Amino acid sequence: MYDSIISLENLYGAWMEFVGGKKYKRDVAEFALNLSKNIFQLHEDLKNKTYQHSEYTSFKITDPKARDIHKSSVRDRLLHHAIYRILYPYFDKKFIYDSYSCRLGKGTHKANERFKYFSRKVSKNNTRTCWILKCDIRKFFANIDHKILMQILERHIDDKDTVWLLGQVISSFNTKGRTDVGLPLGNLTSQLLVNIYMNEFDQFVKHQLKEKYYIRYADDFVFMSDNENHLEELIPEISKFLEEKLKLGLHPDKLFIKTLSSGLDFLGWVHFEKHKVLRTATKKRMFRNLTKKAGKKETVQSYLGLLKHGSTRKIKQKIVKQDVGIMA
Repeated sequence: MYDSIISLENLYGAWMEFVGGKKYKRDVAEFALNLSKNIFQLHEDLKNKTYQHSEYTSFKITDPKARDIHKSSVRDRLLHHAIYRILYPYFDKKFIYDSYSCRLGKGTHKANERFKYFSRKVSKNNTRTCWILKCDIRKFFANIDHKILMQILERHIDDKDTVWLLGQVISSFNTKGRTDVGLPLGNLTSQLLVNIYMNEFDQFVKHQLKEKYYIRYADDFVFMSDNENHLEELIPEISKFLEEKLKLGLHPDKLFIKTLSSGLDFLGWVHFEKHKVLRTATKKRMFRNLTKKAGKKETVQSYLGLLKHGSTRKIKQKIVKQDVGIMA
């Protein structure tokens, strides 16, 4: 596995995937000036195990809430892609079907489709009450425990060199004020590593709790049942597992049980029995982006594509009326 990751062929393949849309950025262009030399040097450092991850630069984004993004060097991001190319297909086969974040063929649209399918199954086509337990993990990326993550990786990967390399990437970042905790938002490897971490919880849910109607997208997950008491009884069990096995805590302000008929906010949409509507915050952000990018047809078409998946007739009409460079 390690030889596959650090091979020149894989490093060049990772570069081709990484550089798309970034080649005019200054740091990427500078790396590309001596591309062969830089890739060969990275390969040699990995081969000799003299590789060291560099420090991060940080900046904030609003997405829609404020987030701290940590950006690594081009050399390190190239390596992240090289690792991801080899490890993603290996681990993706180990994940449960209903994990939807950062997976090929999955995503928010597929998760929302599954939500609709499950709600119909539980409610017997809306003839029974569908109860939903919604959970969120407090400061998810910031609380990933490095020691636990490394133990999980060692159970799945026999190649000690690959484990060493992952250790270099994982230990390159710590949550401010804490030791050996946290993964950086912005690393491609972080997307895979959090799925590996939370796969422990997914397996617990499916094989020990034996929950059929469970969907997870990153740190946002739901359980469905026609029995409210059953969902209430799940809370201490899932909380105990997360705290004891993964050192993660449920967000108390984002933990609740609701009926589908009252509306459930999940992945940008508010779901009801027979339809779903766009979340207010999502709608506001969409119109802000349309105002900033007025006249850009691809932006408008992208949002119109999104809106096809819900009850959005009035929103579509409002978009068309705006001066965005398209006809109704």
